[in-house]
Amino acid sequence: MNRIILITAAVLGIIAISLGAFGAHGLKEVISVESQVTFETGVRYQMYHALMLLFVGGTTLLTQKSKRIIYFLILFGILFFSGSIYGLATMDVTGINFKSIGFITPIGGLFLIISWVLMLIDFLKVRRDNS
Repeated sequence: MNRIILITAAVLGIIAISLGAFGAHGLKEVISVESQVTFETGVRYQMYHALMLLFVGGTTLLTQKSKRIIYFLILFGILFFSGSIYGLATMDVTGINFKSIGFITPIGGLFLIISWVLMLIDFLKVRRDNS
């Protein structure tokens, strides 16, 4: 599972950087400044959680069960949160009305928050080092 988590983290990081560059250069002239800021929010949260997955996949402080749950929460959290933000920010360009799926944005955010809470819970269960 650790290998899958690390590979996914790297892929999500690559996608975040690519989308960030696309948003900064390719979308600059075609969407509003407000939509650019919204798009950047999606990229930023995707990258934060790609980095979190790198940590999750590489640490021994989390149980394998927690790693698996956190992995799927982050995966679906990014898909719902960042994915819907990308859609909403580019509606004027794509011509697709993503407002009908806008309700999944906070669900994705909730998944991301829960992943952090689960990580905290596992950390609190780790025995303190006596040194």
